[in-house]
Amino acid sequence: MSANPFEDMVKKFTDTLPEPLRNMQDDMEKNMRGVMESGLQKMNLVTREEFDIQSAVLQRTREKLEALEKQVANLEKGLLPEVTSKQTESE
Repeated sequence: MSANPFEDMVKKFTDTLPEPLRNMQDDMEKNMRGVMESGLQKMNLVTREEFDIQSAVLQRTREKLEALEKQVANLEKGLLPEVTSKQTESE
C-alpha cells in the first residue's frame, strides 16, 4: 500500500474493471482522479498538519481561559468581603 490513500482508491477501482475496459485503464484513472479531486476540494478538507496546528491553538486557548476564570474567581472572592462590609455599614 502506498503512502497516498487517494492513489490506492483509484488503483483499486481500476483493478476491478472488466478485462475489455482495462485497455482504457489510463484514461479511466485520469478521469477518476479528476472526479475524486474535484469532490474532495468541494468538501473543504484540511491537512493533518493544519488540524494539528489548530488543535494546539485551541488547547492553549482553553488553558488561558481556565487561568482567567480562576483569576476572576479569586478577584471576586477578594471583593466579596468588601461588598458585604459596605452593605452592613450603609444599613
